[in-house]
Amino acid sequence: EMSAAGSKYIDTEVENAINGVKQMKTLMDKTSKDHQAMLHNLEETKRRKEEAVQLAREKEQQLAAKQEVCNKTMLALWEECKPCLKHTCMRFYSRTCHSGSGLVGRQLEEFLNHSSPLSIWVNGERIDSLLERDQRQEKQFEDLEEHFGLLEDGVDDIFQDSTQVYSRMYPFFQVPFGGFREVFRPPIQHIRFAPRRERFSRELHPFFHHPRHGFHHLFQPLFEMTQRMMEEAQGGWERSLDQDGLSAEYQNSSNDRMVCREIRRNSAGCLRMRDECEKCREILSVDCQQTDPDQSQLREQLEDALHLAERFTRHYDDLLRAFQAEMLNTTSILDQLNRQFGWVSRLANLTQGNNGFLQVTTVLSKAPNLEDPSAPPDTQVTVQLFDSEPLSLTVPGDISWDDPRFMEMVAEQALQHYKEN
Repeated sequence: EMSAAGSKYIDTEVENAINGVKQMKTLMDKTSKDHQAMLHNLEETKRRKEEAVQLAREKEQQLAAKQEVCNKTMLALWEECKPCLKHTCMRFYSRTCHSGSGLVGRQLEEFLNHSSPLSIWVNGERIDSLLERDQRQEKQFEDLEEHFGLLEDGVDDIFQDSTQVYSRMYPFFQVPFGGFREVFRPPIQHIRFAPRRERFSRELHPFFHHPRHGFHHLFQPLFEMTQRMMEEAQGGWERSLDQDGLSAEYQNSSNDRMVCREIRRNSAGCLRMRDECEKCREILSVDCQQTDPDQSQLREQLEDALHLAERFTRHYDDLLRAFQAEMLNTTSILDQLNRQFGWVSRLANLTQGNNGFLQVTTVLSKAPNLEDPSAPPDTQVTVQLFDSEPLSLTVPGDISWDDPRFMEMVAEQALQHYKEN
């Protein structure tokens, strides 16, 4: 009789937990739909960005072909520009950055030897920066997609297991769940840029029950890392050179670490210091318009294409940042729901006994309280809940065995212990 009363309480809690998992599934379905819209926006932004970069490269090649008209003058200036540019950049790097000047110097020399004065004339570092940023964005996107896939699989596993619990217990429930069966439907078809790598989500399932890890843990470190990367890139795009040479951002010690990383990653960043060298500035003043008027128009078209590509690149970053922020918010809610209700999914492989999930094995009156002999002695109850080991619980002596609160208190303590362990 006690086991039946306790199991009735547990059945109600299982029913509530399954409804809680239903909330998790509903939230994940909505997030997946929103994710599809985000993917379409990312895809369209990526396409337009790539078109702008391709246009910029075409205009750069056309300018390079027309450069032959002024080739002799510009090459002579370039040969005098290169050593000054290298000296200026390495002097800044050695004074500001802690290590790696030797490697950076060799990379810079190789870059300059394979470059032409056109790199100065058309802001060559901007195209290099765009191409580098595109690679980093692709990596960030792949990481986000992989983590989002793990999130979907984690919620789906919990839901599928909870559905098994519901299906097995459904005949025992007095009132069926409203709408629970309707939630069990085929998953949304997803559109992705590339096939998702194979995952073993069921092996990761216990991960989401770990007290220090969960769904939110999937995105928090990723968000912090990419946030720093995006801020660095944003600073690089907005950095401009003043009339005296180095930009204020290069002169600001608070940004030294970011500048050092930029130069280590991309030697073309040293081209930003061209105004420090007289011969480099003279390259910018070479006017080929008299012999070839089309060059001025090509330079304007190149500049427009670069501005457009940079704008779409920043927009792509904004979309990635918004996606991550939404995932942080969603996974926080999922974590809270999982802590409350996710335990029910672990019952999928259990078999309900004839008397229910809660079995009472012994009920004993404890020894009287020596400090207050008149007080009724507490009751010790040994129970087994689901697949747990026998558990001894204590009920205050002022609650009699036939009081409905007695087994409710026992079942509540047993379930709390089960959730925590």
